[in-house]
Amino acid sequence: MKDIEIAQAVTPQPITEIAAKAGLTSDQIDQYGSAKAKVKLPLPVKDTKRKLILVTSINPTPAGEGKSTVTIGLGDALTKIGESTIIALREPSLGPVMGMKGGATGGGYSQVIPMEDINLHFTGDMHALTAANNTLAALIDNHIQQGNELGIDQRRIQWKRALDINDRALRHTMIGLGGPTSGVPREDGFDITVASELMAILCLSENIADLKRRINRIVIGYTHDRQPVTVADLKVGGAIALLLKDALRPNLVQTLAHTPAFVHGGPFANIAHGCNSVLATQAGLNLADYTVTEAGFGADLGGEKFMDINVPAVGQAPNAVVIVATIRALKMHGGVALADLNAENVAALQAGAANLGHHVRAMQRYGVPVVVAINQFTADTPAEIQAVKDYCADLGVEAVLADVWGQGGAGATDLARAVVKLCDQPSDFTPLSPADAPLEDKIQAIVEKTYGGAKVAYSAKAKRQLRTFAKRGWDQLPVCMAKTQYSLSDNPKLLGAPSGFTINVREFVPKLGAGFIVALTGNVLTMPGLPKHPAALDMDISDDGKISGLF
Repeated sequence: MKDIEIAQAVTPQPITEIAAKAGLTSDQIDQYGSAKAKVKLPLPVKDTKRKLILVTSINPTPAGEGKSTVTIGLGDALTKIGESTIIALREPSLGPVMGMKGGATGGGYSQVIPMEDINLHFTGDMHALTAANNTLAALIDNHIQQGNELGIDQRRIQWKRALDINDRALRHTMIGLGGPTSGVPREDGFDITVASELMAILCLSENIADLKRRINRIVIGYTHDRQPVTVADLKVGGAIALLLKDALRPNLVQTLAHTPAFVHGGPFANIAHGCNSVLATQAGLNLADYTVTEAGFGADLGGEKFMDINVPAVGQAPNAVVIVATIRALKMHGGVALADLNAENVAALQAGAANLGHHVRAMQRYGVPVVVAINQFTADTPAEIQAVKDYCADLGVEAVLADVWGQGGAGATDLARAVVKLCDQPSDFTPLSPADAPLEDKIQAIVEKTYGGAKVAYSAKAKRQLRTFAKRGWDQLPVCMAKTQYSLSDNPKLLGAPSGFTINVREFVPKLGAGFIVALTGNVLTMPGLPKHPAALDMDISDDGKISGLF
C-alpha cells in the first residue's frame, strides 16, 4: 500500500482525546476540525522527566533514509513500552510536496495524520508567513514610493518576497515597472517561504512579545550611506506580528498509533536552521517525559544547527542523539549506482559507512550519547545489517535495527529501550564554539569538526561583509551555514566522507531578527526549482474529494 492509502485507512481519534493524552484540557486548545488543534499560549507546564531526543541522519541520497519515519516510529515505540511521549516535527513545505523530495509526515505505518492536511494547507501557518513576508515587502516599496523618508537605497534592499512553492522563474525579478504610479523600478527576488527570516523568527520566538522584538530587529536594507534600516525604523513591526499571532501557536495532531505530535514551523536545514519551533519542543518537554524531535537533512546541517542555534533557544540540550542510516544509502555513499542498490554488496557498504562514522563522531563532540538506527528496507541482507552493527561497535556506539515503515512502533521497541537507557546516562553538552567567538572562527570550527574539511575560502564580497559586521558588532552572532545536503562538502557530487576540502563562502545574509548570520556556500539556492517530473503530475482528487498520488 502507498503511504496515503495507509493513512486514509486509519480513523483519527478526536483531537480532544489526543490533547487529553498530552495533558491538555479542552480549553487549552482551539480545534481546527476534529483532527487538528492549536495550543493556546502560554504553554502549560507539568512535572515531567524532560528528556529530549534528537533524531538526525547521514547525508541524504536518492536511496532514502527515512528520518521522519524513524522519528515517528520511535515516538510510537516509546509509547508502546509505556513511556509518556510527545513527538515534535516540522511542517512540510509545498515546494518539496509538489516537487521531488516529498512531504514530512513519515511513511508506511509510521506517519502523522491527517497526512493530506498536514502536507497541504494544514492550519494555514505557511500562508500566514507568506502573507506577512510580502506585506513587509509591500510596505518597504510603499515607503520608497511615498517619499522615502528613511533614505532607503533601493539597490541595497535585502528583504525579498516569498512563495511556498519551488519557482525558479522568481529567483531574480524586476518590479515597479509601468510608470510613476506603479512604484520605483528595482531588482527584487523571491525566497521559498521556509527560507525566509520570518520562518526562522517564528520557530525561535518564545511568545508574542519576543516575536515582536525579533521582527523589529530585521534589517530590511541599507540607506544611501550604507546604514542598516530595520523594521523598527519603518514602524510596522506590530502589523507584521499580528499577522502571525495564530501561526505562532503549536499545532497538535497524532500518529497512526495516536501518539500526540506537535507539527509546527518548517525551515529547510540546507538554507535555514532546519528545526521545528522552540514552542513545540518546549510544549513536549513541559507535558511528556520524552520528547522526540528531528532536525532537517543530515547531522552536518540540521544536527549541527540544532545544537548550536536551537539548544540555547530551547534551554535544554538533547539527552540522546539518534543517527538514522539505511543500508541502501550507505551503499550509495560507497559508490553503488541507484539501480544496483538491491544487490548485496558488503564491501561498498563498508566503504560508505565512513559517512555514518563521520556523523557519529561529529555528534559525539557535543558531549551527548549517540545511538545508530538502521532503518530497515526489505532488500537488506543479514550480512549487510551485521556489517553496520560491527562497524558501529568499533566506533563504540550501538546500532539497532528498526522496521518502522513496515511495523510502526512495534518495529522500534528495541530502539526505544536503547534510547531510554542513553537518556539516563550522564552527558556534558558543549557547543562547537564559544558564543563570543568571531564568525570566522565559528565557520572554521564547523568546517573542520562537523564537515571534515580543511579550509574556508571567502569571496571578495564575503570578506567586505565580514569587515562591515565587525564594525557593527554583528561579528559574534551564531552562524547558519547554507550548504548542499547531499555532501559533507559544498559539492553535492562528493559523497562518502571526503576530507581536506575547502568550503567556499560566497556571501553572507545578516538575519538579526532570527539572531544569526547566514553563510551562503557553493551554489546553494534559497529558491529551489521543480524537477523534470514534479510530484504534482501524479496527484489528483476524485469527485467525492478523495486525494490520490500524494506519496
